[in-house]
Amino acid sequence: MTHGRITRTLGATVLTAGVLFAGTPAASADQVRDGQWANLYFGLDKVWSVTKGDGVIVAVIDSGVDASHLDLTGSLLPGYDPEGQGRETKPTDEHGTGMASLIAGHGHGNGEGMVGLAPRVKILPVYRGEGNSMPKGIKWAVDHGAKVINISQVTTTSGPEDFADAVSYALQHKVLVVAGSGNDAGAVRTPANAPGVLAVGAVDKNQKIWAKSNYGPELMLTAPGVGIVTAAPETVGSCQNPYCIGDGTSDATAYVSAAAALVYAKYPDLTPGQVANRLVKTAAAPAGVSQLPDSRYGYGVIRPYEALTAKIPAGSAQGPLAASADTAATDSTGQGSDGHRSDPAVQGIQQPSSGLSLPLVAGIGGGAVVLLIVVIVVAVVASSRKRRRAQPLPSYQPGPVPPPYTAPPGWPPVPQQPYGQQPYGPPPGYPQQQAPYQGPYQGGGR
Repeated sequence: MTHGRITRTLGATVLTAGVLFAGTPAASADQVRDGQWANLYFGLDKVWSVTKGDGVIVAVIDSGVDASHLDLTGSLLPGYDPEGQGRETKPTDEHGTGMASLIAGHGHGNGEGMVGLAPRVKILPVYRGEGNSMPKGIKWAVDHGAKVINISQVTTTSGPEDFADAVSYALQHKVLVVAGSGNDAGAVRTPANAPGVLAVGAVDKNQKIWAKSNYGPELMLTAPGVGIVTAAPETVGSCQNPYCIGDGTSDATAYVSAAAALVYAKYPDLTPGQVANRLVKTAAAPAGVSQLPDSRYGYGVIRPYEALTAKIPAGSAQGPLAASADTAATDSTGQGSDGHRSDPAVQGIQQPSSGLSLPLVAGIGGGAVVLLIVVIVVAVVASSRKRRRAQPLPSYQPGPVPPPYTAPPGWPPVPQQPYGQQPYGPPPGYPQQQAPYQGPYQGGGR
Protein backbone atom coordinates (compact mmCIF):
# COMPACT_ATOMS: atom_id res chain seq x y z
CA MET A 1 0.00 0.00 0.00
CA THR A 2 1.28 3.45 -0.86
CA HIS A 3 -0.05 6.95 -0.51
CA GLY A 4 2.55 8.89 -2.45
CA ARG A 5 1.60 12.24 -0.92
CA ILE A 6 4.38 14.74 -1.55
CA THR A 7 5.03 16.23 1.88
CA ARG A 8 7.44 18.75 3.24
CA THR A 9 7.94 19.91 6.76
CA LEU A 10 6.13 23.03 7.83
CA GLY A 11 8.85 23.82 10.31
CA ALA A 12 10.96 25.55 7.67
CA THR A 13 8.21 27.87 6.53
CA VAL A 14 5.95 30.62 7.72
CA LEU A 15 2.46 30.67 6.27
CA THR A 16 0.38 33.76 5.73
CA ALA A 17 -2.95 33.53 3.90
CA GLY A 18 -1.82 30.35 2.19
CA VAL A 19 1.42 31.76 0.76
CA LEU A 20 4.73 30.15 1.69
CA PHE A 21 7.79 32.19 2.62
CA ALA A 22 11.20 31.05 3.80
CA GLY A 23 11.44 31.98 7.42
CA THR A 24 11.71 30.88 11.00
CA PRO A 25 12.40 27.26 11.98
CA ALA A 26 8.95 26.66 13.42
CA ALA A 27 5.45 27.63 12.35
CA SER A 28 3.05 28.73 15.05
CA ALA A 29 -0.41 27.24 15.28
CA ASP A 30 -2.21 30.39 14.19
CA GLN A 31 0.04 30.57 11.12
CA VAL A 32 -1.06 27.04 10.38
CA ARG A 33 -4.69 28.13 10.47
CA ASP A 34 -3.91 31.03 8.15
CA GLY A 35 -2.18 28.66 5.76
CA GLN A 36 -5.29 26.55 5.16
CA TRP A 37 -6.31 28.18 1.89
CA ALA A 38 -8.90 25.48 1.21
CA ASN A 39 -10.93 26.73 4.17
CA LEU A 40 -11.42 30.02 2.35
CA TYR A 41 -12.57 28.20 -0.75
CA PHE A 42 -15.07 26.13 1.23
CA GLY A 43 -16.39 29.11 3.17
CA LEU A 44 -16.30 27.35 6.54
CA ASP A 45 -18.50 29.86 8.36
CA LYS A 46 -21.34 29.21 5.92
CA VAL A 47 -20.80 25.45 5.98
CA TRP A 48 -20.69 25.30 9.77
CA SER A 49 -23.84 27.40 10.05
CA VAL A 50 -25.58 24.29 8.70
CA THR A 51 -23.62 21.46 10.36
CA LYS A 52 -20.18 20.49 11.59
CA GLY A 53 -20.77 16.78 11.13
CA ASP A 54 -22.20 15.88 14.54
CA GLY A 55 -23.08 12.21 14.96
CA VAL A 56 -21.23 10.92 11.90
CA ILE A 57 -18.32 8.46 12.00
CA VAL A 58 -15.65 8.47 9.28
CA ALA A 59 -13.23 5.56 9.07
CA VAL A 60 -9.70 6.47 7.96
CA ILE A 61 -7.95 3.41 6.51
CA ASP A 62 -4.35 4.53 6.55
CA SER A 63 -1.03 4.44 8.39
CA GLY A 64 -2.57 5.09 11.81
CA VAL A 65 -3.73 8.28 13.53
CA ASP A 66 -2.01 10.06 16.41
CA ALA A 67 -4.75 10.41 19.01
CA SER A 68 -2.58 12.69 21.16
CA HIS A 69 -2.28 15.49 18.61
CA LEU A 70 -3.71 18.71 20.08
CA ASP A 71 -5.97 19.22 17.06
CA LEU A 72 -7.43 15.70 17.25
CA THR A 73 -7.82 15.01 20.97
CA GLY A 74 -11.22 13.52 21.74
CA SER A 75 -12.01 12.91 18.07
CA LEU A 76 -10.90 9.28 17.80
CA LEU A 77 -12.89 6.14 18.53
CA PRO A 78 -11.35 2.74 19.27
CA GLY A 79 -9.95 1.48 15.97
CA TYR A 80 -8.59 -1.63 14.30
CA ASP A 81 -5.31 -3.14 13.15
CA PRO A 82 -5.99 -6.35 11.16
CA GLU A 83 -2.70 -7.75 12.40
CA GLY A 84 -3.40 -6.92 16.04
CA GLN A 85 -0.39 -4.70 16.66
CA GLY A 86 -2.26 -1.56 17.69
CA ARG A 87 -0.89 0.54 14.86
CA GLU A 88 -4.24 2.23 14.29
CA THR A 89 -3.21 4.73 16.99
CA LYS A 90 0.55 4.23 16.77
CA PRO A 91 1.15 5.72 13.32
CA THR A 92 3.97 4.44 11.15
CA ASP A 93 4.21 7.77 9.30
CA GLU A 94 2.47 11.16 9.19
CA HIS A 95 -0.05 10.33 6.47
CA GLY A 96 -2.99 8.93 8.43
CA THR A 97 -2.86 11.67 11.05
CA GLY A 98 -2.88 14.25 8.27
CA MET A 99 -5.95 12.79 6.59
CA ALA A 100 -7.83 12.60 9.88
CA SER A 101 -7.00 16.26 10.58
CA LEU A 102 -8.40 17.40 7.23
CA ILE A 103 -11.64 15.64 8.08
CA ALA A 104 -12.08 16.29 11.80
CA GLY A 105 -9.33 18.59 13.06
CA HIS A 106 -10.78 20.99 15.66
CA GLY A 107 -7.82 23.22 16.43
CA HIS A 108 -6.86 24.16 19.96
CA GLY A 109 -6.46 27.17 22.22
CA ASN A 110 -7.87 30.48 21.06
CA GLY A 111 -8.35 29.89 17.33
CA GLU A 112 -5.04 28.11 16.93
CA GLY A 113 -4.07 24.96 15.10
CA MET A 114 -5.70 23.49 12.05
CA VAL A 115 -9.32 22.65 11.50
CA GLY A 116 -10.92 20.09 9.26
CA LEU A 117 -13.99 20.52 7.13
CA ALA A 118 -16.16 18.50 9.55
CA PRO A 119 -14.66 19.13 13.02
CA ARG A 120 -17.35 17.30 15.01
CA VAL A 121 -17.05 14.06 13.09
CA LYS A 122 -15.62 11.11 14.97
CA ILE A 123 -12.67 9.29 13.39
CA LEU A 124 -12.49 5.50 13.32
CA PRO A 125 -8.79 4.74 12.72
CA VAL A 126 -8.11 1.55 10.76
CA TYR A 127 -4.57 0.47 9.98
CA ARG A 128 -4.18 -0.29 6.29
CA GLY A 129 -2.32 -3.57 6.87
CA GLU A 130 -0.38 -5.49 4.27
CA GLY A 131 -1.41 -7.48 1.21
CA ASN A 132 -5.16 -7.80 0.97
CA SER A 133 -5.93 -6.45 4.45
CA MET A 134 -7.71 -3.33 3.25
CA PRO A 135 -10.98 -5.04 2.20
CA LYS A 136 -11.07 -6.62 5.66
CA GLY A 137 -10.68 -3.13 7.12
CA ILE A 138 -13.59 -1.87 5.02
CA LYS A 139 -15.90 -4.55 6.39
CA TRP A 140 -14.71 -3.93 9.95
CA ALA A 141 -15.41 -0.22 9.62
CA VAL A 142 -18.91 -0.91 8.30
CA ASP A 143 -19.63 -3.21 11.24
CA HIS A 144 -18.42 -0.57 13.71
CA GLY A 145 -20.60 2.35 12.69
CA ALA A 146 -18.76 4.20 9.91
CA LYS A 147 -20.92 6.12 7.46
CA VAL A 148 -17.98 7.16 5.26
CA ILE A 149 -14.75 5.24 4.65
CA ASN A 150 -11.77 7.35 3.57
CA ILE A 151 -9.01 5.54 1.66
CA SER A 152 -6.27 7.98 0.72
CA GLN A 153 -4.17 5.05 -0.47
CA VAL A 154 -3.45 3.07 -3.61
CA THR A 155 -2.24 -0.50 -3.92
CA THR A 156 -0.27 -2.41 -6.53
CA THR A 157 -0.74 -5.81 -4.90
CA SER A 158 -4.41 -6.22 -5.74
CA GLY A 159 -6.94 -5.16 -8.35
CA PRO A 160 -10.46 -3.74 -8.20
CA GLU A 161 -11.94 -7.24 -8.16
CA ASP A 162 -10.34 -7.80 -4.75
CA PHE A 163 -12.38 -4.92 -3.35
CA ALA A 164 -15.69 -5.69 -5.03
CA ASP A 165 -17.15 -7.76 -2.21
CA ALA A 166 -16.11 -5.34 0.55
CA VAL A 167 -17.38 -2.27 -1.31
CA SER A 168 -20.66 -4.03 -2.09
CA TYR A 169 -20.97 -4.87 1.61
CA ALA A 170 -20.44 -1.22 2.48
CA LEU A 171 -23.06 0.02 0.02
CA GLN A 172 -25.59 -2.54 1.24
CA HIS A 173 -25.15 -1.05 4.72
CA LYS A 174 -25.47 2.54 3.44
CA VAL A 175 -21.75 3.33 3.82
CA LEU A 176 -19.93 5.43 1.23
CA VAL A 177 -16.35 4.49 0.23
CA VAL A 178 -14.17 7.38 -1.01
CA ALA A 179 -10.69 6.80 -2.48
CA GLY A 180 -7.91 8.81 -4.11
CA SER A 181 -7.19 8.30 -7.81
CA GLY A 182 -3.38 8.27 -7.38
CA ASN A 183 -0.43 10.62 -7.81
CA ASP A 184 1.51 9.51 -10.89
CA ALA A 185 -0.53 11.15 -13.68
CA GLY A 186 -1.64 7.73 -14.89
CA ALA A 187 -4.87 5.78 -14.85
CA VAL A 188 -7.10 5.70 -11.77
CA ARG A 189 -5.54 3.24 -9.32
CA THR A 190 -7.00 0.58 -7.06
CA PRO A 191 -9.09 0.84 -4.90
CA ALA A 192 -10.48 4.04 -6.48
CA ASN A 193 -11.25 2.09 -9.67
CA ALA A 194 -13.28 -0.57 -7.85
CA PRO A 195 -17.01 -0.69 -8.64
CA GLY A 196 -19.08 1.60 -6.43
CA VAL A 197 -16.16 3.65 -5.06
CA LEU A 198 -16.26 7.45 -5.30
CA ALA A 199 -12.93 8.27 -6.97
CA VAL A 200 -11.30 11.66 -6.30
CA GLY A 201 -8.71 13.82 -8.07
CA ALA A 202 -6.85 16.94 -6.86
CA VAL A 203 -6.95 20.60 -7.92
CA ASP A 204 -4.92 23.64 -6.89
CA LYS A 205 -6.20 26.95 -5.47
CA ASN A 206 -7.06 28.11 -9.00
CA GLN A 207 -9.27 25.05 -9.43
CA LYS A 208 -6.89 23.67 -12.05
CA ILE A 209 -6.17 19.96 -12.05
CA TRP A 210 -2.92 19.02 -10.32
CA ALA A 211 -0.43 17.77 -12.90
CA LYS A 212 0.15 14.46 -11.06
CA SER A 213 -3.50 13.69 -10.36
CA ASN A 214 -4.46 10.35 -11.91
CA TYR A 215 -7.41 10.39 -14.26
CA GLY A 216 -9.82 8.23 -16.20
CA PRO A 217 -13.52 7.47 -16.70
CA GLU A 218 -13.87 6.30 -13.08
CA LEU A 219 -13.05 9.76 -11.68
CA MET A 220 -16.12 11.39 -10.13
CA LEU A 221 -15.08 14.51 -8.18
CA THR A 222 -12.12 16.76 -7.44
CA ALA A 223 -11.15 18.79 -4.38
CA PRO A 224 -8.26 20.92 -3.08
CA GLY A 225 -5.05 18.89 -3.00
CA VAL A 226 -2.09 21.23 -3.61
CA GLY A 227 -0.26 23.07 -0.84
CA ILE A 228 -2.45 21.50 1.84
CA VAL A 229 -1.56 21.89 5.52
CA THR A 230 -2.11 18.83 7.73
CA ALA A 231 -1.43 17.74 11.28
CA ALA A 232 1.48 15.35 11.81
CA PRO A 233 2.87 13.22 14.66
CA GLU A 234 5.99 14.64 16.26
CA THR A 235 7.83 11.33 16.49
CA VAL A 236 7.35 9.52 13.16
CA GLY A 237 7.28 10.33 9.48
CA SER A 238 9.24 12.66 7.26
CA CYS A 239 7.83 15.81 8.86
CA GLN A 240 8.69 15.15 12.52
CA ASN A 241 6.76 18.29 13.29
CA PRO A 242 3.21 18.94 14.51
CA TYR A 243 2.28 20.10 10.99
CA CYS A 244 3.13 19.31 7.38
CA ILE A 245 2.34 20.75 3.99
CA GLY A 246 1.98 18.64 0.88
CA ASP A 247 0.30 17.84 -2.41
CA GLY A 248 -1.76 14.85 -3.47
CA THR A 249 -5.08 13.23 -4.21
CA SER A 250 -4.88 11.94 -0.63
CA ASP A 251 -5.77 15.40 0.69
CA ALA A 252 -8.53 15.85 -1.86
CA THR A 253 -9.99 12.50 -0.85
CA ALA A 254 -10.10 13.51 2.81
CA TYR A 255 -11.97 16.69 1.92
CA VAL A 256 -14.54 14.78 -0.13
CA SER A 257 -15.01 12.31 2.73
CA ALA A 258 -15.56 15.22 5.11
CA ALA A 259 -18.08 16.79 2.73
CA ALA A 260 -19.93 13.47 2.50
CA ALA A 261 -20.00 13.29 6.30
CA LEU A 262 -21.56 16.75 6.45
CA VAL A 263 -24.26 15.67 4.01
CA TYR A 264 -24.96 12.56 6.09
CA ALA A 265 -25.20 14.73 9.20
CA LYS A 266 -27.97 16.82 7.67
CA TYR A 267 -29.63 14.06 5.64
CA PRO A 268 -29.08 10.87 7.66
CA ASP A 269 -31.55 8.79 5.66
CA LEU A 270 -29.80 9.17 2.32
CA THR A 271 -28.07 6.24 0.67
CA PRO A 272 -24.39 6.48 -0.36
CA GLY A 273 -25.49 7.04 -3.95
CA GLN A 274 -27.80 9.86 -2.90
CA VAL A 275 -25.02 11.50 -0.87
CA ALA A 276 -22.75 11.28 -3.91
CA ASN A 277 -25.62 12.68 -5.97
CA ARG A 278 -25.74 15.87 -3.88
CA LEU A 279 -21.98 16.32 -4.11
CA VAL A 280 -21.96 15.75 -7.86
CA LYS A 281 -24.90 18.00 -8.69
CA THR A 282 -23.46 20.94 -6.76
CA ALA A 283 -19.84 20.63 -7.89
CA ALA A 284 -18.26 23.66 -9.58
CA ALA A 285 -17.73 23.02 -13.26
CA PRO A 286 -14.08 23.49 -14.27
CA ALA A 287 -13.25 26.34 -16.62
CA GLY A 288 -12.83 25.33 -20.23
CA VAL A 289 -14.52 21.93 -19.85
CA SER A 290 -17.63 21.68 -22.02
CA GLN A 291 -18.81 18.17 -21.23
CA LEU A 292 -19.03 16.41 -17.88
CA PRO A 293 -18.04 14.05 -16.46
CA ASP A 294 -14.50 14.84 -17.54
CA SER A 295 -11.75 12.25 -17.21
CA ARG A 296 -9.57 14.64 -15.17
CA TYR A 297 -12.15 16.65 -13.19
CA GLY A 298 -15.05 14.25 -12.92
CA TYR A 299 -18.14 16.39 -12.39
CA GLY A 300 -16.09 19.23 -10.94
CA VAL A 301 -14.80 20.59 -7.62
CA ILE A 302 -16.85 19.95 -4.49
CA ARG A 303 -18.82 22.80 -2.89
CA PRO A 304 -19.95 21.58 0.54
CA TYR A 305 -22.26 24.49 1.36
CA GLU A 306 -24.20 24.02 -1.85
CA ALA A 307 -24.33 20.26 -1.27
CA LEU A 308 -25.96 20.95 2.10
CA THR A 309 -28.44 23.61 1.01
CA ALA A 310 -29.40 23.08 -2.64
CA LYS A 311 -32.93 21.85 -3.36
CA ILE A 312 -32.15 18.49 -4.90
CA PRO A 313 -34.48 15.46 -5.02
CA ALA A 314 -32.99 12.42 -3.31
CA GLY A 315 -32.94 10.49 -6.57
CA SER A 316 -32.27 6.81 -7.06
CA ALA A 317 -30.53 4.77 -4.37
CA GLN A 318 -27.40 4.16 -6.44
CA GLY A 319 -27.16 7.64 -7.95
CA PRO A 320 -23.88 8.28 -9.78
CA LEU A 321 -22.28 5.29 -8.05
CA ALA A 322 -24.15 3.11 -10.53
CA ALA A 323 -22.20 4.81 -13.30
CA SER A 324 -19.04 4.27 -11.29
CA ALA A 325 -19.72 0.55 -11.16
CA ASP A 326 -20.43 0.39 -14.89
CA THR A 327 -17.30 2.36 -15.73
CA ALA A 328 -15.10 0.22 -13.51
CA ALA A 329 -16.18 -2.83 -15.47
CA THR A 330 -15.96 -1.29 -18.93
CA ASP A 331 -13.75 1.50 -20.16
CA SER A 332 -14.41 3.82 -23.07
CA THR A 333 -13.32 1.21 -25.64
CA GLY A 334 -15.51 -1.53 -24.19
CA GLN A 335 -12.52 -3.26 -22.64
CA GLY A 336 -12.53 -4.46 -19.06
CA SER A 337 -9.58 -4.14 -16.72
CA ASP A 338 -8.22 -7.48 -17.98
CA GLY A 339 -8.36 -6.35 -21.62
CA HIS A 340 -11.43 -8.42 -22.54
CA ARG A 341 -14.74 -7.06 -23.65
CA SER A 342 -17.31 -6.95 -20.89
CA ASP A 343 -20.26 -6.49 -23.24
CA PRO A 344 -22.59 -9.40 -22.38
CA ALA A 345 -23.70 -9.53 -26.02
CA VAL A 346 -20.17 -10.47 -27.01
CA GLN A 347 -19.24 -12.84 -24.21
CA GLY A 348 -19.71 -16.55 -24.88
CA ILE A 349 -20.08 -16.24 -28.70
CA GLN A 350 -17.70 -18.31 -30.77
CA GLN A 351 -16.57 -17.34 -34.25
CA PRO A 352 -17.66 -19.97 -36.78
CA SER A 353 -14.89 -22.07 -38.29
CA SER A 354 -14.04 -21.93 -41.99
CA GLY A 355 -15.52 -24.43 -44.45
CA LEU A 356 -18.56 -26.51 -43.44
CA SER A 357 -20.37 -25.46 -40.29
CA LEU A 358 -23.50 -26.45 -38.45
CA PRO A 359 -25.73 -24.42 -36.13
CA LEU A 360 -24.79 -25.09 -32.55
CA VAL A 361 -27.38 -25.37 -29.84
CA ALA A 362 -26.42 -23.93 -26.45
CA GLY A 363 -27.92 -25.42 -23.33
CA ILE A 364 -27.50 -27.92 -20.57
CA GLY A 365 -25.22 -30.70 -21.59
CA GLY A 366 -22.80 -28.51 -23.55
CA GLY A 367 -20.52 -30.69 -25.66
CA ALA A 368 -22.67 -33.80 -25.24
CA VAL A 369 -25.66 -32.08 -26.84
CA VAL A 370 -23.51 -30.83 -29.73
CA LEU A 371 -22.08 -34.32 -30.30
CA LEU A 372 -25.58 -35.85 -30.25
CA ILE A 373 -26.80 -33.36 -32.85
CA VAL A 374 -23.83 -34.13 -35.10
CA VAL A 375 -24.48 -37.90 -34.86
CA ILE A 376 -28.17 -37.48 -35.72
CA VAL A 377 -27.49 -35.24 -38.67
CA VAL A 378 -24.85 -37.59 -40.06
CA ALA A 379 -27.23 -40.54 -39.72
CA VAL A 380 -30.02 -38.72 -41.53
CA VAL A 381 -27.72 -37.63 -44.30
CA ALA A 382 -26.34 -41.16 -44.71
CA SER A 383 -29.76 -42.80 -44.85
CA SER A 384 -31.18 -40.42 -47.39
CA ARG A 385 -27.99 -40.53 -49.51
CA LYS A 386 -28.56 -36.87 -50.16
CA ARG A 387 -25.56 -34.78 -49.44
CA ARG A 388 -26.05 -31.15 -49.27
CA ARG A 389 -23.19 -28.83 -48.65
CA ALA A 390 -23.76 -26.65 -45.59
CA GLN A 391 -23.32 -22.95 -46.01
CA PRO A 392 -20.92 -21.22 -43.61
CA LEU A 393 -22.47 -18.95 -41.06
CA PRO A 394 -21.69 -15.28 -41.48
CA SER A 395 -18.99 -14.05 -39.13
CA TYR A 396 -20.31 -12.45 -35.98
CA GLN A 397 -19.77 -8.72 -36.04
CA PRO A 398 -20.41 -7.09 -32.66
CA GLY A 399 -22.18 -3.80 -32.80
CA PRO A 400 -20.77 -0.59 -31.42
CA VAL A 401 -20.00 -0.79 -27.71
CA PRO A 402 -22.08 1.71 -25.75
CA PRO A 403 -20.36 4.44 -23.73
CA PRO A 404 -19.45 3.59 -20.11
CA TYR A 405 -22.65 5.04 -18.78
CA THR A 406 -25.95 6.32 -20.05
CA ALA A 407 -28.85 7.35 -17.90
CA PRO A 408 -31.65 4.74 -17.85
CA PRO A 409 -34.83 5.67 -19.74
CA GLY A 410 -37.72 7.09 -17.83
CA TRP A 411 -35.78 9.27 -15.44
CA PRO A 412 -37.51 12.54 -14.57
CA PRO A 413 -36.49 15.52 -16.66
CA VAL A 414 -34.08 18.12 -15.37
CA PRO A 415 -36.07 20.77 -13.50
CA GLN A 416 -35.79 24.17 -15.09
CA GLN A 417 -36.25 26.26 -11.98
CA PRO A 418 -33.18 27.38 -10.00
CA TYR A 419 -32.39 25.85 -6.66
CA GLY A 420 -33.49 29.05 -4.96
CA GLN A 421 -30.20 29.59 -3.14
CA GLN A 422 -28.15 32.73 -2.96
CA PRO A 423 -25.46 32.89 -5.66
CA TYR A 424 -22.19 31.42 -4.49
CA GLY A 425 -18.84 33.00 -5.23
CA PRO A 426 -15.29 32.19 -4.25
CA PRO A 427 -13.47 34.24 -1.61
CA PRO A 428 -11.97 37.54 -2.71
CA GLY A 429 -8.90 37.07 -4.85
CA TYR A 430 -9.86 33.63 -6.13
CA PRO A 431 -10.93 32.92 -9.73
CA GLN A 432 -14.61 33.18 -10.57
CA GLN A 433 -16.30 29.80 -10.78
CA GLN A 434 -18.47 28.69 -13.62
CA ALA A 435 -21.99 27.62 -12.91
CA PRO A 436 -22.33 23.87 -12.34
CA TYR A 437 -22.65 21.90 -15.56
CA GLN A 438 -26.14 20.62 -16.16
CA GLY A 439 -25.21 17.06 -17.07
CA PRO A 440 -26.85 13.75 -16.15
CA TYR A 441 -25.99 14.28 -12.47
CA GLN A 442 -26.04 18.05 -12.44
CA GLY A 443 -29.18 19.87 -11.38
CA GLY A 444 -31.54 17.10 -12.38
CA GLY A 445 -34.01 14.96 -10.54
CA ARG A 446 -31.88 11.90 -10.04
